Amino acid sequence: MADVSIKSPSRDVRDRILRSAAAAATGLAAAAAAVGAGELVAAFTGPDTAPVYAVGSAAIDLTPTPLKEYAVRTFGTNDKPVLLTGIYLSMALLAALAGILARRRPLAGATVFALFGGVGIWAALSRPGATTTGALPAVTAGIVGFAAMLLLARLLRGAAATASPDGTGARLPEPLAVTERPAVDVPPHGPSRRTVLAVTGGTVAFGALTGFGGRALSDNRYDIAAARAAVRLPAPAERLPPLPGSLHPAVPGLSPFTTPNADFYRVDTALTLPRIDPRHWSLRIHGMVDHPILLTFDDLLRLPLQELDHTLSCVSNEVGGPYVGTTRWLGASLPALLRRAGVRPGADQLVGRSQDGMTIGTPLESVLDGRPALLAVAMNGEALPVARGFPCRSVVPGFYGYTSATKWLVDLDVTTFAAYDPYWVRRGWDRRGEVRTASRIEVPAPFARVPAGDVTLAGTAWATHRGIAAVEVRIDGGPWQTAQLAADGGPDLWRQWTHTWSAARPGTHRIEVRATDASGAVQTEQRAAPFPAGATGWHSTVVTVT
Repeated sequence: MADVSIKSPSRDVRDRILRSAAAAATGLAAAAAAVGAGELVAAFTGPDTAPVYAVGSAAIDLTPTPLKEYAVRTFGTNDKPVLLTGIYLSMALLAALAGILARRRPLAGATVFALFGGVGIWAALSRPGATTTGALPAVTAGIVGFAAMLLLARLLRGAAATASPDGTGARLPEPLAVTERPAVDVPPHGPSRRTVLAVTGGTVAFGALTGFGGRALSDNRYDIAAARAAVRLPAPAERLPPLPGSLHPAVPGLSPFTTPNADFYRVDTALTLPRIDPRHWSLRIHGMVDHPILLTFDDLLRLPLQELDHTLSCVSNEVGGPYVGTTRWLGASLPALLRRAGVRPGADQLVGRSQDGMTIGTPLESVLDGRPALLAVAMNGEALPVARGFPCRSVVPGFYGYTSATKWLVDLDVTTFAAYDPYWVRRGWDRRGEVRTASRIEVPAPFARVPAGDVTLAGTAWATHRGIAAVEVRIDGGPWQTAQLAADGGPDLWRQWTHTWSAARPGTHRIEVRATDASGAVQTEQRAAPFPAGATGWHSTVVTVT
């Protein structure tokens, strides 16, 4: 009597899952190879041309403003790692589905990777200043992914056919099937499962080697650490005295008056930091001027440099938020260069362009009204860190960063508001971006528990280019009480404050703060989100008196 085997429904389901998992693994392996190959080619075409980074940059540009604000509000400076993680996870899911599709239709599954490559090509070519060379990593990734998926899918089909009872790989039509085993063993004619596993693992290894190797090669090829360290900053034409200690109350937990470079906030759209060798950097000043100017970095350093103590803030800052910092900048006078270029009548906007294509528009009359606007090359006594705009950035007091502070600056275009809308204006933000009066409570921390008695309250207020004249606090909606202001460093700097609260009643209490700027305008209570012109409202915190 012939031997028979009975396949149960549960075993059939398990086999289906295992086959799908194996197919998904081939899709993931093909994706790894594609990404790795793209990274390797990007080591020669530029880090920002790597397919994942190109797609991520395009996604940032296409993201609606409310969603961007949500990302900054929710993830803060981690918004870019979150975006990249999302891209990798989405790619992995689609690659796994492509692998499952390729198990039955290899060409269709492989075509998914060709489409991946097409998206990468579009993203690379959509970047400002893009060239056809920048699309090479995406082209390579698409070809490698297509070929790897096709190879792995055919190997998997061949192994399945070899392992099936009738040698065809066809699934038995009945849930319970009786299959007679042949009296004579039939030698396999296709690849074994071990072969498929080895090739899949090798594909993953290829992706890891080229991916990490390409990124390491790129980091080495575009490393400018030595060039930055070699920069010798000239002394300013007139050195500012050190900031007095009276600007900063000695209260534990209060922000330092001058923000260390490493702690200075960073909010921008760059997924990869532009790395510019100062020996190859130049700045063009052109547009509505009589005498266009082209400056090298050495030319810039030979100009009379001046220092500026200045508080810079981001329009994305929520009430009481962290995106604000104070530094001592060093740079060349921007107004002096514009006058040298000869601004023509009718010009009312200065557009700065970054190496990565970002455009920032500043009201021209404000740059030329006497405020100390700079082309900054240093902060706090050292060359600009790469993340803060090395080798050159603009600084114009009185405005949020999105209308005044172009990092990695390479171009200044004297134009009009009617002729050109910069990046953020095209996305609905206010055209001028003047800093609103703001104040925050830093001590005690939110939800702190404090003992009854005298409690020190402290914080910071700013109204850049207007200055702070007064700060008031109140407890539980009671009368406003005048806080003690630290010394005034000038209208372009924030001002810190303290207040002693006699906390006699145990329990939960709400503390609020508001500031008055030097023009006499009191900070408004009305709450407004950062979009489109900066957040407004009083900052508050809740503490518990024990």
